[in-house]
Amino acid sequence: MSLSQERDRAPQVSDSVDAFLAEPHIATLSTIRPNCSLHAAPVRFTWDNEAGLARVMTVSSSRKARNLLAAPGSRVALCQAVGYSWVALEGTAQVSDDPLRVAEGARLYTRRYRSHAPNPPGAGLRHHRGVICAGPRHIRGGPHVRSMTDAGGRCV
Repeated sequence: MSLSQERDRAPQVSDSVDAFLAEPHIATLSTIRPNCSLHAAPVRFTWDNEAGLARVMTVSSSRKARNLLAAPGSRVALCQAVGYSWVALEGTAQVSDDPLRVAEGARLYTRRYRSHAPNPPGAGLRHHRGVICAGPRHIRGGPHVRSMTDAGGRCV
């Protein structure tokens, strides 16, 4: 399934979840390695509620990017936790090096974290900068963030 199809089916989040995901915290992105083991990495990310997308800046040589490049559209989980409040975005993702998508990812990153997206180690001639775009199908959270999904697929 393409990312645009995933976005069309992405659950809408409540105002409290959207506000929590806008706070400038670190999250953990979990991807699946080619040998089917899990890889978890701390990341900074942006959440675009209107588009139903989470974005993570990366370079093509990173383990998380290589995992997704080996299996585009594979399952991922992105979890932001602060104290006992947490939200997990679960869905599929792909890596894009499209200049417009990378620029949009960097713009949103700068707005959220109030600093420019760093040039990750390895960015340069051999390691292309990219953006991981994740379209969540399930959004979970608790206990202080209201994020239960109602019958229409919306988080309330």
